[in-house]
Amino acid sequence: MTPSGGRSVASFDSAAAMLKALARFLHGQDFPALGIRTTPEVAPLVNLLPRGARESVYRWSGWAEALPARRLREVRSETITRWAAEQYPERRFPAVAVGSSNGAAVHLWAALGIPWLPQTFLIPVRHPGLDVDDPASGLEWAKGPARLLLDANPDFDLHHMHDPVQDRLMLARMTYFRVKLHRLGNAYERFLAERLAPGASIFLIDCSRRWPTTLAQERHIFQVGAMGGLEPEEILRRWPKPAPDGDHPEAEWGFAPALAEDVARVAAERGLRVRRLAFVEPEQLSPLVAELYRWWYRRRGVESRRLLVESFILLEPYWALRTGSVPFWTKFAVEPDAAALERYLQGADPYDEIRVMLFSHGVDSAGLAPIERWQAIIDSAGGGGFVGVDTGRFPRDFATFVRYHRDLKRLSPRLPLAPPLALGELDTFLRERAAEFDVELT
Repeated sequence: MTPSGGRSVASFDSAAAMLKALARFLHGQDFPALGIRTTPEVAPLVNLLPRGARESVYRWSGWAEALPARRLREVRSETITRWAAEQYPERRFPAVAVGSSNGAAVHLWAALGIPWLPQTFLIPVRHPGLDVDDPASGLEWAKGPARLLLDANPDFDLHHMHDPVQDRLMLARMTYFRVKLHRLGNAYERFLAERLAPGASIFLIDCSRRWPTTLAQERHIFQVGAMGGLEPEEILRRWPKPAPDGDHPEAEWGFAPALAEDVARVAAERGLRVRRLAFVEPEQLSPLVAELYRWWYRRRGVESRRLLVESFILLEPYWALRTGSVPFWTKFAVEPDAAALERYLQGADPYDEIRVMLFSHGVDSAGLAPIERWQAIIDSAGGGGFVGVDTGRFPRDFATFVRYHRDLKRLSPRLPLAPPLALGELDTFLRERAAEFDVELT
């Protein structure tokens, strides 16, 4: 039996979580507990466990979502993309976004009231218990399962990611098979045909970040490490095998250009306009979106003096708008993202308060920005505090995955959801401010 689209992909991954957050927003709903059905009382109890027990719960929760390797032959890209498209309301939209996962972009699409169709999905795969610090043995084990998946799905490439820095707990029992579509496929094409207004736009989200990789076999690309606290050179010094033989789009955030050709084909056939939103680092989009929200609030007569700093999949487009907060997304709670937030605050008009969410990944990994670092940023920018964070248990604060939503709902004011920002208004903002940002929209 073919696994359902939602069962094939990881709910804890950027693509699935961001897709659900945006889809729920377009349905007029919020995004509690990362969209995962859970009992709210359970997560705080996990936080009371000893450190080792908390890590074990986190590790096995990932394993529970993963597929047995033998079932990879049953996975179908069409089932996954159909599941993604079916998350959105059945109405026509003035535009759609296609491409890279990005939390700041989720807020952009929420403001415009349009859906997003991901290029990349994570299929977690169970393994028998491999050495996290031996990526080469993990690759050898994965070649057979990878072939099962690829032979059944000719329309995507496998970007097999092994990050022994941030994913240590999860990698103890599963491996990360990220797949990137190189054509739209029937489900996405049908969505473009049925859900877009005549003459609509397609925003192509092009994160051009690349990473050193090893070509394991045809359409099977292996990546050691990932974007976080260490640069590729540092990771390769610590884990030199297998040696890279090239580079490819970064497994989680990077855009594989082959899909752009298929988007251009469909757009030409249907009279749609393609607009390319291009940047290198995922967090480069965050200052633009934050300033767009401030500009939009002012046009609505809303006084917005709060910056809401989000972290990986801890994001909430619904309550950001309901509380008049300006969203600033960070990909992880690591030093490069803390520095990006700091640079933004140094150049932006002051905020009265900053509220920070921090994603807990369970380990004191290299490059992690500690609580003291985030608190110093909050204090230097005028004060505020954390949202859903137990500062004494971070980065093993697993109750934060439930608590962030509760804390957001307590913020004031409570505003009604505004009508979407028109595409023309976005262009007006960009004409006024585009030169300030390291982002290109054509």
